[in-house]
Amino acid sequence: MPHEIPLISTIAVGLALAFAGGFASARLGLPPIVGYLMAGVAVGPFTPGYVADVHLAPQLAEIGVMLLMFGVGMHFSIRDLMAVRRIAVPGAIGQIAVATALGLGISRLWGWSFGAGLVLGLALSIASTVVMLRALEERGMLGLADGRIATGWLIVEDLFTVAALVILPAVAAMPGGGGGMSAARLALPLAVTLAKVAGFVALMLVVGARVLPWLLEQVVRTGSRELFTLAVVAVALGIAFAASELFGVSFALGAFCAGVVVSESDHSHRAAEQAKPLEDAFAVLFFLSVGMLFDPGILVRHPFQLLAVLAVILLGKSIAAFAIVRLAGYPAATALTVAASLAQIGEFSFMLAALGAALGLLSADGQNLILAGALISITLNPAAFGLAAALRRRLDRGQPA
Repeated sequence: MPHEIPLISTIAVGLALAFAGGFASARLGLPPIVGYLMAGVAVGPFTPGYVADVHLAPQLAEIGVMLLMFGVGMHFSIRDLMAVRRIAVPGAIGQIAVATALGLGISRLWGWSFGAGLVLGLALSIASTVVMLRALEERGMLGLADGRIATGWLIVEDLFTVAALVILPAVAAMPGGGGGMSAARLALPLAVTLAKVAGFVALMLVVGARVLPWLLEQVVRTGSRELFTLAVVAVALGIAFAASELFGVSFALGAFCAGVVVSESDHSHRAAEQAKPLEDAFAVLFFLSVGMLFDPGILVRHPFQLLAVLAVILLGKSIAAFAIVRLAGYPAATALTVAASLAQIGEFSFMLAALGAALGLLSADGQNLILAGALISITLNPAAFGLAAALRRRLDRGQPA
């Protein structure tokens, strides 16, 4: 008998094309994310042929966001951050400020509202965790001093993204999407938002920090592997959903806090290991959904705006990071590694763009500019590392014996 199968067809066709695209990208020496995004473009409403369910895809993407942020929380390390805090904290904050200011500046030249420009600037300032870590790992740099600095920098950016996801709804609540912002008008919505966040975080630290490790311990004693995996996924999604329904905070923040609390459990490594396959699968669906939102027509409609966006990502961020690292007294080789690592945007930029669009701050064209900037910058990131390596070799040859 016939059945309604839009969910099955969206997942089946989407994952099949994502696999093909990811495999092709890997063979070409590109990050697989490029293939996942292109698969989304292929099944999206802006290209001919099969079109996946555009209403189901965003919900699948939300699950991907929850699991991605849960994984970020699980791997959040105060120890790693403290080891490089003198460069990572001021460096990341300075680079984010420069990139946000550049994005806000060019958006004002285009006549955008303050809220739209703020979303654009923030989205362009945050590098992709997945792309950066995989690029450093492939080059054997993750455990080196340069890799640790880049990783610490990334942790600060991740924390900043969590804060931005909290603050943007407060900005959207203001008349004109934050245009003509004053401290008095921002105070009330921001205070309410921060109070809700503080209440949720306090509950997680006081209650969750005791209940969740105890719960995982009880599940471990059953000896059931699948029950443990189910418990981890239920915690990630359940807390994210409860945080949104009860406290009005984002799914992303709820999942991140759940990951941080679970990371304190004695079974955190096992939890991360068993949740990873599901996290990877839904992360692919997240990138697929993002690709479905992308309208390739933006390349023709606004080519100069796209070039400006790419200039901020590839040049503005990298030059700012290079200058900050050098001013902090680190060698040029370290500055080149950090600059190349940050010359892209990815999943957190997608989250900020999607939230900005949902709040009415960002137009469809603005979201497409961010998506196009991400797709192109991720594709070019191996070339950025290649250029950095070539410059490092020249510096090495120029040093005295």
